[in-house]
Amino acid sequence: MKRILITGSTGLIGSELAEYFSNKNYMVFGIDNNFRKKFFGKDGDTSYTKKLLKKKLKNYIHHNLDIRNGIKIHNIIKKIKPNYIVHCAAQPSHDKASEIPKLNHEVNVNGTFNLLESTRIINPKIPFVFLSTNKVYGDNPNKIKLKEKKLRWEYFYKKDMSGISEDLSIDHCTHSLFGASKVSADILVQEYGKYFDMFTCSLRGGCLTGPNHAGVALHGFLSYLIKCNIYKKKYYIFGYKGKQVRDNIHSLDVANFIEKFLQNPRKGEVYNIGGGKKNSISILEAIKKIEKLSKIKMIVSYNKKHRVGDHICYYSDLKKMKKHYPNWKITKNLDHIFKEIYQNWKIRKKN
Repeated sequence: MKRILITGSTGLIGSELAEYFSNKNYMVFGIDNNFRKKFFGKDGDTSYTKKLLKKKLKNYIHHNLDIRNGIKIHNIIKKIKPNYIVHCAAQPSHDKASEIPKLNHEVNVNGTFNLLESTRIINPKIPFVFLSTNKVYGDNPNKIKLKEKKLRWEYFYKKDMSGISEDLSIDHCTHSLFGASKVSADILVQEYGKYFDMFTCSLRGGCLTGPNHAGVALHGFLSYLIKCNIYKKKYYIFGYKGKQVRDNIHSLDVANFIEKFLQNPRKGEVYNIGGGKKNSISILEAIKKIEKLSKIKMIVSYNKKHRVGDHICYYSDLKKMKKHYPNWKITKNLDHIFKEIYQNWKIRKKN
């Protein structure tokens, strides 16, 4: 039985991976200390997901560890002897990072270093996947010429309409402290792959989403927007007329790509992973879409001041991923994603 170690195992991608690989008869070892609750309060609490995983998955073992503790991380990797490691644990919020800069750095940078260094010492042949973010590009995507449409911003030139590729610079721009910490971790993952000849990759995610997402105001755009609609809570839009665009990818499609990478790993790779142009949507478009689905009018407040380092229009160019792994594709479109998240929040509201 193959063994996979997943950090952040009660988060959106981590829990999807735990279920995905457990169903494929892997022994799954999760690391998660529910720091999301510390970051975001009770709305970010993932203990519900932890209970669900332990109840649902016979091949799942949970470890309540802090990835900042290098000694404990080293010992657990040495004990488990995993065939694969997927690192999802993070302080994930663009805005929250400025309130907790030291903790943000310790979790995102030091935690990643601890995992990489322990892997290098114990077994450098273990494939290592890191969940990075499109925020490593800072506000460089905003320097691409755009045109304003009725409900969204769009790239002006046809050559840019494939989306953001991995060639875009991550330098000379404003990142936010979150983005800066993820740049540091992203570069470490690449460097361990290239310098130490390890099988590593950084996945620079767009809007990763799905029914397990515990969306909050500071993180998880689509899940939180749908939650606000169902609970009839006010949703706050910050800047760009609500026309800012994101590409959404279902967590199952992320898990499927990770499996393909682990089966045929490469060294020090980087991929932009998102829904691409077909799964891109603006805030205004998302509001119209959930109102049509739920028959509930959104309560919206607009603040013309945009978030620092925010992207006006961002969707991922998926050509590199598809070239390296031609059997991978997006299987969940926006309609499917909206319906799943909507149904999940309805169930959680009743319970």
